[in-house]
Amino acid sequence: MLQQLKNLLFGQTVDYKTMLANGAVIIDVRSPQEYATGHIDGAKNIPLPQLRQQISNLKQTGKPVITCCASGMRSSSAASQLRIAGIEAVNGGGWYGLASKLK
Repeated sequence: MLQQLKNLLFGQTVDYKTMLANGAVIIDVRSPQEYATGHIDGAKNIPLPQLRQQISNLKQTGKPVITCCASGMRSSSAASQLRIAGIEAVNGGGWYGLASKLK
């Protein structure tokens, strides 16, 4: 009961490690300059303004997507765009925080 209330108030927790183990891809939606300063190994850099042009390619892979950025704002928008397009997507938030959750 308590977990259901937490999920309702704060959203469900996501097991990012399991998602990756099951084939999910990480999309970092920061600019190339931001990405170059540090990123999660294996993450693909698709800046948010270019995401719409890549949706069909991402959809063809059939893989779920974990989005990340600097703080979680752009990745939230990206995950929403992908879900609207029919892609399973979750917001991983800031890349540094996501990296620590994947350890």
